[in-house]
Amino acid sequence: MLAWLLRRRSFAVVHSVAPVLINVVRNGHVESQHRGSLVLLDPSGAAVVTAGCVDDPVFPRSSLKPLQAVAMVTAGFPGRGASLALAAASHDGEDVHVAGARATLAAAGLDDSALQCPPELPSGPAALLDWVAAGGRPARVCHNCSGKHAAMVATCVAMGWSVGTYRDPSHPLQVVIRDAVERLSGDRVAATATDGCGAPAFAISLRALARAFGALATADGGAEALVRQAMRAHPRLIGGTGRAVSELTAEVPGLICKEGAEGVWGAALPDGRAFAAKIEDGGMRGLPPLLAAALHYWQIDGPAVRRWSAPEVRGGSAAVGTIGWASELRELLDG
Repeated sequence: MLAWLLRRRSFAVVHSVAPVLINVVRNGHVESQHRGSLVLLDPSGAAVVTAGCVDDPVFPRSSLKPLQAVAMVTAGFPGRGASLALAAASHDGEDVHVAGARATLAAAGLDDSALQCPPELPSGPAALLDWVAAGGRPARVCHNCSGKHAAMVATCVAMGWSVGTYRDPSHPLQVVIRDAVERLSGDRVAATATDGCGAPAFAISLRALARAFGALATADGGAEALVRQAMRAHPRLIGGTGRAVSELTAEVPGLICKEGAEGVWGAALPDGRAFAAKIEDGGMRGLPPLLAAALHYWQIDGPAVRRWSAPEVRGGSAAVGTIGWASELRELLDG
């Protein structure tokens, strides 16, 4: 039995070696802790900080969307600007997101029925209230991945590929995406699974994810530069109002970053310094303080960086604590 269990061991982050990175403190007491792995690379691609299992494969989930967008542009996706930013987005379903996804579809002669992501309500609180107040029900275009799916079907139309099977891992679109993930990350895809939106999810290491973001941040031209420029020009589109990914992209010059489900984040600066992390328990609330910690390590400051370094813990209507850096994380970055 033990031998069978060892053969079946998941490639996920190993619990025994992942340090505590984030503490949730309420009224001076540590209420919860988030363990995780992280890596920071210098402009040459060498690791300057590592913690946990940075060379074991993980599913970066939506952190791969900028790489997927690069693949689609390379294959023939004609969208640029806002349409391209939405292709790399995990959006809140605000009016601008829904309208943008529909504009991408319309440019390809398609409508909402071409999308194969699950029907959802908007994930942003204000967007949800507006949608429901207007009589809206769960819709595919409200799914946080609808911008990516709209770009996927538009790419298929441009290339003459089947639209109906675009989520199949063997579809030409997904083969092109997988190749781009491997090329940009310098890592072989270790596994393929089904993402929450129904499209393929590819597994690579955190070190490889950081390398890929470094490549996006430093590209002189081509699809990589187009995706980077679109995300930088439209930060609200890649997340939403009040989202850390949007606020930090807007504030930090040249930053490109993208979070993914189950606690993954990739980021890089224009000189190639790069970061990737995974929260072991999949908790998303620990991600913004982690990226803020990396920015602090790189001596980057600003109102959004400070705010997301320690998001408030609420008690009633008052702030009673923070989600902030654990001592192990401080020691890693100060060392």
